[in-house]
Amino acid sequence: MSQIYVASPFFSPEQVDRVKRLEAALEANPTVKDFYSPRLHQDAANEQFTKPWATEIFHRDMDQIAAADVIVTVIDFEAKNLDSGTAYELGVATMSNKPIIALQEKDEAVNLMVTESMHWYSKNVDDFKTYDFNTLPAGEFVGQIL
Repeated sequence: MSQIYVASPFFSPEQVDRVKRLEAALEANPTVKDFYSPRLHQDAANEQFTKPWATEIFHRDMDQIAAADVIVTVIDFEAKNLDSGTAYELGVATMSNKPIIALQEKDEAVNLMVTESMHWYSKNVDDFKTYDFNTLPAGEFVGQIL
């Protein structure tokens, strides 16, 4: 069973809805031991949006990426650009040799640095209920590449 880190933007109602549906799918998946979604872990000892808060959240998230077996990401764009925090998390995951499992519900072109780092790709959040995180079947990106 896998420990998962969820790399996803959660700054708009649409993004929050998407990541909530993904979290629910992961909860339903019997091959998922646990997952860490930063959206659910914004509480901190320091005042939000201060430098000490940012430092605390950054180190917590980096520790969780290090502890994860797999990174699950949402790569839906706003204004034709992947969220910078999500992009950073995917870079850390790639350099840590962690498999990246991606969800993209919108039909947007994706930067080749993201598409080429993916281990598996789906356009349907329900696929995450049954994806086998034990065997990690591969599946390439299907769509327009930037």
